[in-house]
Amino acid sequence: MAQRRPGPAWPPSLARLALELSLRCRGRGRLAGMACVRPQPAGTSSVQGGSLVAFKNNWGGGGVRERAPYLLPACNGEITTMSFLQDVVDILLQYVVRSFDRSTKVIDFHYPNELLQEYNWELADQPQTLEEILLNCRTTLKYAIKTGHPRYFNQLSTGLDMVGLAADWLTSAANTNMFTYEIAPVFVLLEYVTLRKMREMVGWPGGCGDGIFSPGGAISNMYAMLIARFKMFPEVKEKGMAAIPRLVAFTSEHSHFSVKKGAAALGIGTDSVILIRCDERGKMIPSDLERRILEAKQKGFVPFLVSATAGTTVYGAFDPLIAIADICKKYKIWMHVDGAWGGGLLMSRKHKWKLNGVERANSVTWNPHKMMGVPLQCSALLVREEGLMQSCNQMHASYLFQQDKHYDLSYDTGDKALQCGRHVDVFKLWLMWRAKGTTGFEAQIDKCLELAEYLYNKIKNRDGYEMVFDGKPQHTNVCFWYIPPSLRSMEDNEERMSRLMKVAPVIKARMMEYGTTMVSYQPLGDKVNFFRMVISNPAATHQDIDFLIDEIERLGQDL
Repeated sequence: MAQRRPGPAWPPSLARLALELSLRCRGRGRLAGMACVRPQPAGTSSVQGGSLVAFKNNWGGGGVRERAPYLLPACNGEITTMSFLQDVVDILLQYVVRSFDRSTKVIDFHYPNELLQEYNWELADQPQTLEEILLNCRTTLKYAIKTGHPRYFNQLSTGLDMVGLAADWLTSAANTNMFTYEIAPVFVLLEYVTLRKMREMVGWPGGCGDGIFSPGGAISNMYAMLIARFKMFPEVKEKGMAAIPRLVAFTSEHSHFSVKKGAAALGIGTDSVILIRCDERGKMIPSDLERRILEAKQKGFVPFLVSATAGTTVYGAFDPLIAIADICKKYKIWMHVDGAWGGGLLMSRKHKWKLNGVERANSVTWNPHKMMGVPLQCSALLVREEGLMQSCNQMHASYLFQQDKHYDLSYDTGDKALQCGRHVDVFKLWLMWRAKGTTGFEAQIDKCLELAEYLYNKIKNRDGYEMVFDGKPQHTNVCFWYIPPSLRSMEDNEERMSRLMKVAPVIKARMMEYGTTMVSYQPLGDKVNFFRMVISNPAATHQDIDFLIDEIERLGQDL
């Protein structure tokens, strides 16, 4: 078993506290489980060499008592708790520092069977020692993806913000639920002011409306479908889908899969989601939307929702929201904007024009855990009509939402949510916003879009690259094929496409095995596998973009 190393020297004030706690513990007993046992020998100090090592000799024993963790709320568990948590913080801080070190790997990749065989991940009946728990922490982070690494470009959610990280730690320490003001007073108020500010940025007068933080954009989009259906047919809440006509929703063929998933979950059915054609840049074609609405109405279906996208997952396209809003108004259809990826551009004076028309939406999804770099998860649904979420979702559970409480019941937000237990997702966003200001978010978002344009300009005319669509990127999505030397002189035929389809997966696999960088790929429609580069990490630089290009060429030149 690995030896427990001494921790770093404690600050004087904390060391004094530790010493005071250790002196208080003398003669008062220690804990096995929750019962105090034999007293600590007189003169024994729990502070050694500037490091807290209380009860160290008991951590490595073989019996149940020796393995019992002497942590709070155990009697006299303060010293052991402080020592253990300090070691955990050391592990976390080392991981944080390494995440920004370009000489470290983005990933230490192992295949699933290798990891399963190399370590014992099984759960046991008896407790582990705290040393083993710390080893578990180190092992987990050793094989975790460094999503804060400046060369990690694989997903829309990247980066590692220090204030957001601190807020997440605080949230976990508070460990409360968001359903009532009485158990989350500050967090409920912060959600109120933050959602209001986000609605102001959407363009709703005075930040009017409502909203909720949910477990991701997919759930936020489903909330929008649920509320839109209730708005049109409130009886569905009690009587179900059998009591209402056949509903249909409309979204672009490039939209997120969550629209169909939401239709499936709500009993509307995936066949009732009508996909609208997009232009060559991935934007919804309004004329096709109107044509499909008329077709649905002629068949006796009831159009109840149009989900436009502000920042599609692959192309980063922004649907023409003004034209879509005109159509929704004409046919009295709920307009939802899925701005999970593109909503962050509302923070940028330079780029927010891409969401012109969003202020006319009935609801908006916005994921701060994407472009704004807030730690996962942080997704908001914003609704223009106040009170609609409450009417749609409330169940009046008397054991939570008593009507005779001594404070303003409007701050008991849980009854408007689908969840009962709801995590505190707002605090990290609120604290980061306080630390950066809107201008700080604006600067990091503008930087990411500038880096995307830099990449586009570097490869658009470079040998061995072909762009998936013409023109500058609309968001930070840059979509391209890398063409190995062996394919550059081939005619554009089926054989070439068959070989090109295999290039991106092989390069991606090599990236992961070397651990140098990560970028995603996918096919789309009749287009074979291409790289989809996305930039949302403000730690990335021009040098990291240059490295990515060189690495793709190094790993793919022999294909």
